[in-house]
Amino acid sequence: MFRNREEAGRMLADELSRYRNDPTALILALPRGGVAVGYQLSLALHVPLDVFITRKIGAPGNPEYAIGAVAETGSLYLNQEAVSSFGLSQYELDRLIHIQEKEITRRKDLYRQGRSLPQLTGRTLLLVDDGIATGSTFMAAALAIRSLQPRRLVGVIPVGPSSTIREVRAHVDELVVLMTPDPFYAVGNFFTDFTQVEDRDVIQYLNLAEEAMIERAPSSPAS
Repeated sequence: MFRNREEAGRMLADELSRYRNDPTALILALPRGGVAVGYQLSLALHVPLDVFITRKIGAPGNPEYAIGAVAETGSLYLNQEAVSSFGLSQYELDRLIHIQEKEITRRKDLYRQGRSLPQLTGRTLLLVDDGIATGSTFMAAALAIRSLQPRRLVGVIPVGPSSTIREVRAHVDELVVLMTPDPFYAVGNFFTDFTQVEDRDVIQYLNLAEEAMIERAPSSPAS
């Protein structure tokens, strides 16, 4: 059991110390909850933090059940078994995807303030969330990032069910996970405090991480 997302981030940082001060490394956190975890990683590892925006495609009438996910790069991951089980037409599926694409656009504008996604090719990327259940969002992100040819993709997750963890492991070069409890019901069950992270919190975490990186940067020699 974790006290909160911040504690999970600090515990994960202990497992990732080999990446501390890696000049090629970048933490990509899945908003919103993953950003609280990623912030603590950024502070501990001295690695910059950004977001990678991916949205779950919820099933009709059961939006918490993921039938797939779409990433900010346009990459789409679908659980074909789940799509079939709901008998979705292509029209209905396209409608659900479009809803999430609109939300991705909103979040990009809000979180990045006009900045584009950083260059990911050839870098070591730590892809972070606050936990996974079906893994659709995380795997959509991993597939999208893979297509951009990073040097190394590291999955960083506090908790998830062993069946999903096995599936995720196939999509990353390395996977760091702290807990794979059985039975597994929901991510929030393993946090004492799992208060929802709001947009304003995401922006604050990103700004504080950037300020910390600037403060740590070596001063330029006087000319």
